[in-house]
Amino acid sequence: MPARFFERVYAVVSQIPRGTVVTYGQLALALGNPRAARTVGWAIHSAPPERNLPCHRVVSASGALAPDRVFGGSGVQRAMLEQEGVTFFEDGRIDLDKHLWDIAPRSIRHVIP
Repeated sequence: MPARFFERVYAVVSQIPRGTVVTYGQLALALGNPRAARTVGWAIHSAPPERNLPCHRVVSASGALAPDRVFGGSGVQRAMLEQEGVTFFEDGRIDLDKHLWDIAPRSIRHVIP
């Protein structure tokens, strides 16, 4: 499952619009496996750099960002998102009401085999 599932994750991640985010769980649900949020996280972590995927747009269900080490340093993911216009609460979480991508199956069906 992982190799094919990873490719499906990458296909959807490549479609996340600038200035929006999705959650690991949302991605797993959209791919038909609602219990695979951790596998989505592993796929994101393993994404080949040459694919230039906007992995910084995938966040936790609470709107929290990945640990600093994931993007190479403190504040890197936040800075990338802020450059796209994503806003944050004082506690550092993303305002999901404003920035959560509606990943409805109709909007991703062309990228999921």
